[in-house]
Amino acid sequence: MPDLWMPGATRLDIGDHAPTDGGPAKAVAHVTWDRNATAAKPQDLVPYEDLRSYFSGGGKTVASHILWDPFTGRITQFVPANSRSKSLVDLAGGTRTNRAGSVVIQVEALFFPYCRVGKSIYPTLKSTPCKGWEDLQAWVHSWGVPNAWPMGHPVDFTSHRSETVWEKQAGWYAHSQVPENTHQDPGSWPDFVDAKPKYEPFPGAHLFKSGTRSPIIAAMHKRLVMVGCNKYKSNVNTDVWGSGDIASYAAWQRKCNYTGAAADGIPGRTSWDLLHVPNV
Repeated sequence: MPDLWMPGATRLDIGDHAPTDGGPAKAVAHVTWDRNATAAKPQDLVPYEDLRSYFSGGGKTVASHILWDPFTGRITQFVPANSRSKSLVDLAGGTRTNRAGSVVIQVEALFFPYCRVGKSIYPTLKSTPCKGWEDLQAWVHSWGVPNAWPMGHPVDFTSHRSETVWEKQAGWYAHSQVPENTHQDPGSWPDFVDAKPKYEPFPGAHLFKSGTRSPIIAAMHKRLVMVGCNKYKSNVNTDVWGSGDIASYAAWQRKCNYTGAAADGIPGRTSWDLLHVPNV
C-alpha cells in the first residue's frame, strides 16, 4: 500500500478523517491566492508558516491534504491520502466533489500571481522554482493518479467544468475544472516530471548469463567499482556478463552480509536494490 503520509513532508494531522466514495483516482491543484497583486503592484509572498497555522487552526474546515511551498520545497500534510479533505465546494444533490474517487488528493501551492520573493516577481506558479514538485508528483502518482489532465493542463485563469469528465476520468484537475466550484485557480501548474526511476529496477535473473550483453550490465560494472567491489582484471567498462562480474558481485553480496553459498555472484532483487545501479 502507498504511504498515507507523504515521505519527507511535515505531518500535521488536523483530524476529521472521512472516507472517499471510490472511483477514478484524482488530484486537485489549488493556489492559496491570499493577496491580490498585479504586474504594476506586486506584493510580498505570505509566509509559509502563516498558511500552515491557518489550515491547522481557523481554516481547518477548508484545509487541503497538502500545503506546498514551491519556493523552498517545504510540504505539510494535514490529512491522510485516503481521507477526503474539504477544499472544494460540495453542493447538495450533485457530485460529491471532495469524495469522488478512490482518492481525491488536494494540493494547495503557496502562491498568488505577481508575488514577490526577494527581488524577483513571479506572474505564474510555473515561473517559480517549483522545488519539491518531483517528489510530490511521485507520491500522488503512487496512489493511482495518472500523470494526465483530463480537462487540459491549466495555462490561464479560464474555467472549464464537466461533471461527466470529473466523475469518470482519473487524473489531475485544476480547481477551475471541478464541478460546483467557481474559483479560477491555479492559473498554471508545473509540467509532469519524467517518471523514469532514478535507479535501474531488478531486470530479472535471465540477464546474468555468460555472454549476455546489456547497458544495464555496463552500469552495474561501474557501480561495483564505485562501491569498492572491483574484482575485474581491468577497469575497462564492458556490457557483457562474465566471470569478472560474478566475482565483483559476490564481493558486493558479502558487503551486504551474505555468506557461504548465498554470495554466489548472481544478482537477486534484494542485493540489486541495495546497489543502486543508475538508470540507463
